[in-house]
Amino acid sequence: MSLQWYLAIALFSIFLSNKVVAQDIQSQAIKFGRVLRLVEAFYVDTTNVNKLTENAIVDLLGRLDPHSVYITKSEVEEMNQPLEGNFEGIGISFSMIQDTLTVMTTIPGGPSEKVGLRPGDRIIKVGDKHITSIGLKTQDVFGLLRGNKGTIVKLEVIRKGVAAPLEFTIVRDKIPIFSLDAAFLLNKETAFIKLNRFSATTIEEYTDAMKKLEKDGKVKNLVLDLRGNGGGYLGAAYELANQFLEANKLIVYTEGIHSPRKDYRSATNGAFLKGNLIILIDEGTASASEIVSGAIQDWDRGVLIGRRTFGKGLVQQPFALNDGSMIRLTTAHYYTPAGRNIQKPYKDNLENYRNDYVKRYERGELFNKDSILHTDSLMTKTLVTKRKVFGGGGIVPDIFVALDTTVHYTYFNTLVRKNIFFPYVVSYIDQHRKELLTKYPELQSFRDKFVVSSSMMGELMTLGEKAGVKRDEESVHILQAVIFRQIRALIARDLYDSGDYFKIMMEEDPEVKKAVELLADPKAYAHCLNR
Repeated sequence: MSLQWYLAIALFSIFLSNKVVAQDIQSQAIKFGRVLRLVEAFYVDTTNVNKLTENAIVDLLGRLDPHSVYITKSEVEEMNQPLEGNFEGIGISFSMIQDTLTVMTTIPGGPSEKVGLRPGDRIIKVGDKHITSIGLKTQDVFGLLRGNKGTIVKLEVIRKGVAAPLEFTIVRDKIPIFSLDAAFLLNKETAFIKLNRFSATTIEEYTDAMKKLEKDGKVKNLVLDLRGNGGGYLGAAYELANQFLEANKLIVYTEGIHSPRKDYRSATNGAFLKGNLIILIDEGTASASEIVSGAIQDWDRGVLIGRRTFGKGLVQQPFALNDGSMIRLTTAHYYTPAGRNIQKPYKDNLENYRNDYVKRYERGELFNKDSILHTDSLMTKTLVTKRKVFGGGGIVPDIFVALDTTVHYTYFNTLVRKNIFFPYVVSYIDQHRKELLTKYPELQSFRDKFVVSSSMMGELMTLGEKAGVKRDEESVHILQAVIFRQIRALIARDLYDSGDYFKIMMEEDPEVKKAVELLADPKAYAHCLNR
């Protein structure tokens, strides 16, 4: 039998198989449509066919994998805003304190900053609507404050030290959503950059930050903080990884049953090609962040410090539906340059997948590197120095740093969860703003000289007690430095710049300290990479 004959049979088999599948899908669609019509015509009670259909779609997608999801029409626009890099509104971050909408920060250059709104202001009225003590939710606030560019919103605000309410007229505008939280020098040669997501503006923010840092001196080392970064655009991750690699290096590839393999290779030599690189990762580092981390580890380009990453190696593609809603459907796996799929298992038990953090905590993985689960069959080697690395459940760091959750942290974490720190700092700054800015006109003098007093600590604990957090003198004594640092960082964010919060918080950060220590020892750094 000739080769052409075999090819003809193969093509006919594929055609026949596709036809059978198409017929089966059409048959099931007709079946589901009949069920809906029967329910609408004969069911004993009133029904909502639209809601039933949505519930069926949600249930169907939930049986596939954890990341294929249905998104309602009303959620579609809101979902895209953080990754597109902007929305339209007045430009504040806020918190509900004692059922009052309180300004946390104003976005630099935004409409609120321009008219003089400032952190700590309590918004009591929007337009003609009084909004205190009515149980406002986050979505309610978005509905009140966001709106089309050029539209006007009038606010009535209470400000500490000002007798009468203040009135502001704000013209809404495009508000940038930054993916870069902080960028500063840890020392003369070492830059620190923290990213919270991978959005359309990430690479522009990163390159601008590096240019500014390099003006202050030659940046020989970079600490890139991707802890808690849940991902975003694959393209943004590709562009960032390209900054650190030579041209034509494979960064990631995607492949699925219906998606042919697609390679993403570095287009040019990266701008930070020779400098020492450390990436900080943890259990919240996911998706696009894992693409960057995996590429850097597989090419032995830098050292990863922290804890095992989340483990998301699936690629979603959006598909619009006829009513403006959409589904995000998993269409491919992504693989690191060494061929690792770092997706953690989910097929046997979706509940375990969702509770993975708890499982890691219970088996001690967050505190002991030896408790990290490895699957030997998924072991591979890096591409340059042939170090062992694993797939099948996140990316394991080269240097492990344990999570500090001693019993005494329970008190501190409870204060954080109950939102005690921010209201206390707002109240403190209300009373001392002029005094603070006179004594500490810039951040450096504040960092060098400002001390959290014992009376401030007492006031914080009293505020905690009023919110139901039992006073714990022993924990306060042991965690004094941690609590003081949190207070100082929040004050600095309000007085100077939002990025200054991280400058203070990173002073005693264990992963940052380990990174600086490693970069100070070239032999130890090289040893981590088997060089």
